[in-house]
Amino acid sequence: MEDITVSELKNRLDKREKFQFLDVREEWEYEEDNLGAMNIPLGELPHRISELEKFKDEEIVVHCRSGARSGNAKKFMESKGFSQVRNVLGGILAYRSL
Repeated sequence: MEDITVSELKNRLDKREKFQFLDVREEWEYEEDNLGAMNIPLGELPHRISELEKFKDEEIVVHCRSGARSGNAKKFMESKGFSQVRNVLGGILAYRSL
């Protein structure tokens, strides 16, 4: 599935569109600044993937600080059968610079 730009994400959040939203940064990063996504740090994702099973066939937008960890999360989730995972290009850094 195509990745998502921070502009597209901002538009969708502003419109309060419904989609699953996942932040894979560390808990302390999430506590400092977050966009309201569910927080599962990338290192915990393999052990907590069952928390996302019910969303396996739904769109899941994943973000992190810069887009690298969320890219890895996307690849991992796709390997587990998740079909509609989108990475936020540039992460929260790019989002905050809009």
